[in-house]
Amino acid sequence: MELDGVLLGMCNPLLDISAVVDDDFLQRYGIKLNDAILAEDKHKPMYEELASKTNVEYIAGGATQNSIRVAQWMLQEPGATGYIGCIGKDKFGEEMKKRCSLDGVKVHYYEIDTAPTGTCAVCVVGGERSLVANLSAANCYKSEHLVKPENWALVEKAKYYYISGFFLTVSPDSIQLVAEHAAANDKIFMMNLSAPFICEFFKDALLKVLPYMDYVFGNETEARTFSKVQGWETDNVEEIALRISKLPKASGTHKRITVITQGADPVCVAEDGKVKLYPVILLPKEKLVDTNGAGDAFVGGFLSQLVKEKPIEECVRAGCYAANVIIQRPGCTYPAKPDFH
Repeated sequence: MELDGVLLGMCNPLLDISAVVDDDFLQRYGIKLNDAILAEDKHKPMYEELASKTNVEYIAGGATQNSIRVAQWMLQEPGATGYIGCIGKDKFGEEMKKRCSLDGVKVHYYEIDTAPTGTCAVCVVGGERSLVANLSAANCYKSEHLVKPENWALVEKAKYYYISGFFLTVSPDSIQLVAEHAAANDKIFMMNLSAPFICEFFKDALLKVLPYMDYVFGNETEARTFSKVQGWETDNVEEIALRISKLPKASGTHKRITVITQGADPVCVAEDGKVKLYPVILLPKEKLVDTNGAGDAFVGGFLSQLVKEKPIEECVRAGCYAANVIIQRPGCTYPAKPDFH
């Protein structure tokens, strides 16, 4: 099976600055555990403070970039995946390019000198994480870059597209271009709800592109927020997944499949008017290092089998495997080779 350039991701590339902190640190900066937010002015000094910690780690991050890196790792076939986003012409940008190339992902970054490379503070407390993203350059992506022949060639070559909901805050027109291309060419277009604030404050942008989504990913918190915003008056994740899967679609070739993760609880998959639950691999608490990137890794593992046209249960199994590997390590990192059979 020809896998060269089969999967393309597009979103906000962020260099993760990850460190273990304490509750006092979270309180000082007004951060809630397990949240994902955009940086405000009060958060700006935090990045320097994290960078000065002895346990700090730098990882080429951003939700979609994590998923694409994990899919690439699972596939072990150089150039199977590609990624598009905006970075600054600076040392963090160079670091990002280096990391991603080592991971075997073909990156086509839009590089600018008007803003620094985006960063994400990953504050880890007792294995749980909170994310504060300072988008900077990532916020400057323009569809002009996407439609340049050398970049659009990546879009034309790919058969599967994955974009996180975070990109709705940056370049909805780029998302629309890819979504319409996928629908017109019978390809698979996928997105992630990504965070409660996307479901709430970017709901119009989300609903505009939803008809094009062949797969919708999310976690239970995002699903419940989506339900609340839509006025569905249900907290039942299975029911919400089912309702999302039944929302109108732009192209009739593929039925929409909704995939909702629930931490240690089973993964909920809604398709064809039915819901199936798939148990995850349970991990003893003492082996949990850091949940950062678990959801991204799940999607990456899932995509690695989807592009090989494997059945859904194999995709979910691969997703659970990848997430299980990631949460036993700091940040969204993995060993040299996967051990997935």
